[in-house]
Amino acid sequence: MGQRNSTSLHDFILLGFSDHPKLEMALSGVVATFYLITLVGNTAIILASLLDSHLHTPMYFFLRNLSFLDLCFTTSIVPQMLVNLWGPHKTISYGGCVIQLYVYMWLGSIECLLLAVMSYDRFTAICKPLHYLVIMNPHLCLKMIIMVWSISLANSVVLCTLTLNLPRCGNNLLDHFLCELPAMLKIACIDTTAVELSVFALGIAIVLTPLILILISYGYIAKAVLRMKSRAGQRKAINTCGSHLTVVSIFYGAIIYMYLQPGNNASRGQGNFSPSFTPSSHQVSTLSFTL
Repeated sequence: MGQRNSTSLHDFILLGFSDHPKLEMALSGVVATFYLITLVGNTAIILASLLDSHLHTPMYFFLRNLSFLDLCFTTSIVPQMLVNLWGPHKTISYGGCVIQLYVYMWLGSIECLLLAVMSYDRFTAICKPLHYLVIMNPHLCLKMIIMVWSISLANSVVLCTLTLNLPRCGNNLLDHFLCELPAMLKIACIDTTAVELSVFALGIAIVLTPLILILISYGYIAKAVLRMKSRAGQRKAINTCGSHLTVVSIFYGAIIYMYLQPGNNASRGQGNFSPSFTPSSHQVSTLSFTL
């Protein structure tokens, strides 16, 4: 109660696993370790793909963007999470919470769309190899990246603005490690059905539509691989696409588990644990693209 009374009305209290201090310490070590792996691994990918002229290809252009995105994504989440896990005060200012909410939603949306763009790149490389460099020219790649970032920004602005405009009636306890949309919806003191429907509708557009396009791309890729007469060619195609499929499975699996289900049915442990580990788990998979 002392912490709650001393907290400004404009601050939020991030509960996380505050009622399990031993779990917090163990979790902080795991999160810090994966964060360091993320920083080192993605920085190495970016530098290697920039310095090696042989890697100046569309695939590595998108991979550089993915690595940069994930550096930003995890940095927008993990430092604040570690501060809350290590310290006795679990607060975040209203301004900090707003920034984190917008950035988290923006970067998360970008990742969904970028993975779909990367699947199209793999589809073109394997199904139309002779026209690959003509189709995936630098101008088109840049336009696709700009489109992905712009659409995702619009999605973040709409959803986060709708959520932040909901009255909270003094509620400032967020049952999470970060300022995240479902947790913000839960502390609203009015019926949030309209906003939840908006979240679900945009979730279909940002999450499920790219996932469907990815599955269609890999359907064509699978057909092309099966028609290959060369075993070496089949292995190369599978190795090229295997890492991307692993990333897609981890990322989209966690996102669908968290966002495309009724918010009130999610347990506290589920709501806190899943998104916190999505970026770190994703980074481990991303490193295999360079192999």
